[in-house]
Amino acid sequence: MPDHRKHRGPHPQDTQLFAVEALADLQAATMDLSWLQTKGYASTSALKLVGDRHRLNSRQRVAVARCACGDKEILRRREHELEAADLRGQELWIDGYNVLITIEAALAGGVVLRARDGCYRDMASMHGSYRKVAETIPAIEILGEVLQQTAVESCHWLLDQPVSNSGRLRTKFLESAEARGWNWSVELVPDPDVVLKRTDKIVVSSDSQILDEAQRWFNLAKCAIDTRVDDVWILDLSR
Repeated sequence: MPDHRKHRGPHPQDTQLFAVEALADLQAATMDLSWLQTKGYASTSALKLVGDRHRLNSRQRVAVARCACGDKEILRRREHELEAADLRGQELWIDGYNVLITIEAALAGGVVLRARDGCYRDMASMHGSYRKVAETIPAIEILGEVLQQTAVESCHWLLDQPVSNSGRLRTKFLESAEARGWNWSVELVPDPDVVLKRTDKIVVSSDSQILDEAQRWFNLAKCAIDTRVDDVWILDLSR
């Protein structure tokens, strides 16, 4: 079925699934899953156990899974995380879809998850195709302005080559950069995760697997949302 969405907004059931009344159960489930991950339980079986115990539906389980994190992983991520002041004169390698879609969701009133490791993550999912929405260009501009303020030397954006419309999105990034004088390059690669895990450059992503291997990383989505986006629907499962 064609994707005709014009916004990266909330799912029709999100108001109910992530209501204030559900917050305590979702936070408890996140802590339970984090405890099991800390003890070495497999993520899939642990999520089923926790989801069944707290009677969570599939979308709530996705939120909990994206926010949970074992203690060892949290410690490593914190040790390798950089602050905005550390970025002056540096080159950043950016997980393009990962960061962009989170900002799009925030601008469109979608749920933004505050995870246990301090990252902001969205509830969106891509199934081999990306569709430009009303929030795409404003999101690119917000990211560019935040990066400009940090005085980075350059930004190298990585987009998933197999995802349809990646070429068009690359053009949007480059057009915005040229218009504003930003030193950006955009590359289409088969799998950005593989590249970002191996690079010695500063990585920008909230992908857990990338963060567990990155030597240096910056929490750009959180920085951009906290400083540039008003009235954000943040579901705090970090506690």
